[in-house]
This record gives sequence, structure tokens and C-alpha cells, in this order.
Amino acid sequence: MALNYIGSKLSLLDFIDRTVRSVITEEIGVVGDLFAGTGAIGRFFKAKGCSIVSNDIQHYSYVTNRKYIGICAPLTFQGLESELPGLRVAKDKARFVLEHLNTGTEPRKGFIYENYCEEGTRGQAHVRLYFSNENALLIDTIRQKIEGWAIDRKIDEDEYFYLLATLLEAADRVANTASVYGAFLKTLKASARKRLELVKDEIIFSDKTHTLFNDDIRNVLNRVPIDLLYLDPPYNARQYDANYHLLETISRYDHPEISGKTGLRKDTSQKSDFCRKHRVKQAFTEVVQKTRAKYLLVSYNNEGLMSLKELQEILALRGTPKTFVHAYKRFKADKTENRNHKAESTTEYLHFVKCEKG
Repeated sequence: MALNYIGSKLSLLDFIDRTVRSVITEEIGVVGDLFAGTGAIGRFFKAKGCSIVSNDIQHYSYVTNRKYIGICAPLTFQGLESELPGLRVAKDKARFVLEHLNTGTEPRKGFIYENYCEEGTRGQAHVRLYFSNENALLIDTIRQKIEGWAIDRKIDEDEYFYLLATLLEAADRVANTASVYGAFLKTLKASARKRLELVKDEIIFSDKTHTLFNDDIRNVLNRVPIDLLYLDPPYNARQYDANYHLLETISRYDHPEISGKTGLRKDTSQKSDFCRKHRVKQAFTEVVQKTRAKYLLVSYNNEGLMSLKELQEILALRGTPKTFVHAYKRFKADKTENRNHKAESTTEYLHFVKCEKG
């Protein structure tokens, strides 16, 4: 399952695949997806047999991709057999563990309950309704259990990230928001009243090597050789650290200092230059000029901070860009009357460059 995410490329995979096949005839060994988000591109090319280099500055994104890209073989959860009777003989180990976490763990309040549900914030300066009381308690309970198992070395790294990513997806399904976490709804919507449930997802098994980073793209750009570098940078001024702050807090579970009506993390170290009008051109130029990838493939749309002309001029530093166009339905994260753009669709540009210069 995927997070409900701004800029997800799930709906554009066919378009991207057709474009790649039309411009690259040789076999692609390593694909870099360095603004990975939910990892739709990485998963797609992993399934095609490529090695993936995945990166995102947001920790919840890293965790999600660590599950879907980093795990390549069945999980056994052998270290939990003494704690979970029946696990040893269970045919589906992952499902057995998830079902235990869904129903068999003693409730334990924590940071999410205390700061992001009505009951936990009652009497505080700001009463928040990001989750129902029950679901906030479940998130804390499961999150602490996963961390405890890891500390006690009862689960390995793959198992840890599998469980944590599955929790993030479950929390996102019952979040009381309009899509992003910049605000919560005044009353619990229907999906937010449902009980949180960890659901098993299938993993793409692979015999290839996959590498994952949680960093600024400029710090990891050439740490692993890449054949095709796919870039899907933020298009506008919406900072992902604010829009998904609660997923970041569940992922890190670092009890951050928070502020305001929405309980935003005060740490601003993850703010992206690619979301800043006065910095985006310089940041993007740096990436394009420094990459040692053979091919560049860049997604951007007609409402981005950089114009089509500006983007093409930057890409021309490395070769002759080819631009492919696709119209698709807009992502709506807020009420229509509050939006700056009224059109129902937006135009996605996919730029391809064979890096022959620079």
C-alpha cells in the first residue's frame, strides 16, 4: 500500500515506462530515485530487475522505501518465536506478527496520544484531533512495541523497517486530515473512525543489490554509480516536513519539541531548497551538473517554481533535452475554494537527457 502523498507517480508509471523505452535501448542496470517519496518509481524498476539507489530527506519516506526496496527475501521473525506462541508453525510469519500487533499488545500511552488526539490534549493550549483516541493509543502501543523488539534484538533490521513502514501506512489510512498533515479536520471523518489495522503487503523479492539513503540529495548524488537518474523534485513551495510532520514524528518517535495549533515539529533542518523560489534553480543546477549518471529523467509540471524554459536551460548543460507531455488529474490536498490553481488537471513534463556534456 502507498501513503496518500503529494506528487506520487503511481498514476504516471505507464507514461514514464513508455518514455524510457522510447529513448533508451540498452539495458539499464542501476536506477537512482533520489527524491523517492513513497518509492513508486523505485518499486517499478525493482520489479523490472534493476538495482535501485533510493534516497529521501524525510525519514518516513526512507522507512517506507527501506521496506519496499530494501527487503528482498521472506521475513522469518525467528527472534519472536519464544514471545509469540504459534509463530514457529505459522505459514505466513509476517501476517502472524501483524495480527499480534493489531490485537495482542497491552495498551501503552505515548507521544502521539498525549499530543495528537482529543482526549490526550484536553486541557492543553491546543486540542488536536489528528487521530481518534483509540487510534492514537494504538499507534503509540505498536510503535513502542516495535522499538522494544529492536532494542532487545528480537527482530532484525529488515523486520524492523517492515513493521514500522506498515504502521506508518496504517496510521495514514485513519488520519483525520484532508490528505496532508498541515491541519486536522474539526470532526472525525468516516475513515478516521475506523480502527487502525496493520495490513500485510507483498514485497518484491530480488537478487540485486539495493542502496538506500536518508539525506539531502546533494550529499548522496554520486556515492553509488547510477545508469539512469530519475529526479522528481518538489514542484512548489509546500514543504514536505510540514505537510507530513506527523508521519515523521511517528517514524522517528523522537519526542520532538512541537508548537502551535497543529503541533508542528520545531526542527526545520529538513526544509528543502527545492521548495524555495530563490534557491531552487541553484539547487537543481548543482544536481544536474554534478551527477555522473549516464541518463537523466526529470519529472516536473506546469505549475512548478521553475518555468519550462528555466528547467530546459539547466538540463541543456548536460546534453540535448527531450520533453514529453502528459495531462493528468490534479492532487487536491485542501478545499477547492482555497486553492490558487483552479484547473482540474495539470500538465506533467518528463524531460530526458543523455549526459554528454559537463
